[in-house]
Amino acid sequence: MDGSSLPLNARHVLTKDLIINRINMFANGIAIVALFHYRATTLRRIMETKETPLAYRWRPVKLEVYPERLPGDEKLPPVDVFVCTADPSKEPSLGVMNTVISAMALDYPPDRLAVYLHDDGGSYVTLNAIRESWKFARFWVPFRRKYELKIACPAAYLSSKESADEKFIGSSEFAAEKKMIEKKYTEFQEALEKNSVNASASVSRDHAPAIEVMTDENGDSNLKDIPLLVYMAREKRPGHPHHFKGGALNVLLRVSSVITNAPYFVVLDCDMYCNNPSSARGAMCFYLDPKIAPGIAWVQYPQKFHNLSEYDIYGEISAGLRWLKGPNLYGCNFVMTREAIYGIGKIEKEADLNQLKKIFGSSNEFIKSLYKSYKPQLPENRKLSSELQKELQLLASCTYDNGTDWGEEASTYC
Repeated sequence: MDGSSLPLNARHVLTKDLIINRINMFANGIAIVALFHYRATTLRRIMETKETPLAYRWRPVKLEVYPERLPGDEKLPPVDVFVCTADPSKEPSLGVMNTVISAMALDYPPDRLAVYLHDDGGSYVTLNAIRESWKFARFWVPFRRKYELKIACPAAYLSSKESADEKFIGSSEFAAEKKMIEKKYTEFQEALEKNSVNASASVSRDHAPAIEVMTDENGDSNLKDIPLLVYMAREKRPGHPHHFKGGALNVLLRVSSVITNAPYFVVLDCDMYCNNPSSARGAMCFYLDPKIAPGIAWVQYPQKFHNLSEYDIYGEISAGLRWLKGPNLYGCNFVMTREAIYGIGKIEKEADLNQLKKIFGSSNEFIKSLYKSYKPQLPENRKLSSELQKELQLLASCTYDNGTDWGEEASTYC
């Protein structure tokens, strides 16, 4: 047949597609060559970069403390504990007072421990509650210390299975005292419930400052065995910004500086409690180590919550961050130095008084507390003199830091 020599198929080059394909290959080829060239020319610089080895040196660490190696109680530095609350209708008094009592029951010399409760609502419910807490703490604190209980919070202890250290198990004296504590706690709980009627109506946003140091009017307890307990409500007026918790801590620092002026302070939220009585001593294991203390501003304890899943991100998320400038500051459960929050070291005698007042305000007593030699003298009966009470009223006023450098920074960051 004449058509038998003709091909059965034909191939046509897609010129347009070929050009696009070649251009794509050429462009990608140039990019790959450029990438290899970049890596080759920067390899030396990468190797010389200090941060590069960090990826291969990542080594999370766990810090362990040895409180038993600390110096004697008489050589431990004083510690102030700050607890903040605002509204007894939203933050029930029983929980808040358990936080306060757990702080008072820390394994720390009672004459070197002070607990301050700041009531931002100026509520009589909270004031009555802390008075009842003082009465109960006179029994609970010695009981916890005597029997070396590992739980400092009375509510947590009485609802747990823990009894006491093994050497006290089976002791008739311990059993009798525990029964007495249970009775006292029931009375304490009932008193708080009775005082909490119309709790929301007791909260004020317009009130004068109030400071009261808890003491034993009857003189039937040894005050040296019980840490100092102070109730404080700063002045609040509708026309003045109060800066919430930051403002409360500012006032706590000022007021406490002329009462106890401890070089270290602990901040606790009112819905937390000290689950480890030796936590304050644990923090001192860092602060009293001369090798690392100068570089430490605060020691952060993890937040532990009940009824969580097995993945506890709150308690474990900050583990191993010691050498990465430490964990973030949570705003509670930490131990900090006053020098760190003031932003200065202890003031020497030759410091300019006018400059200090420009920074810290007009209170001469507060300025004195900045000096190394300052030691506040609280009477043994813990009753504030009229002069000191007047000074405290000034420090807790809502206008104290107006026009000061401290006040300007507080307005910016709080």
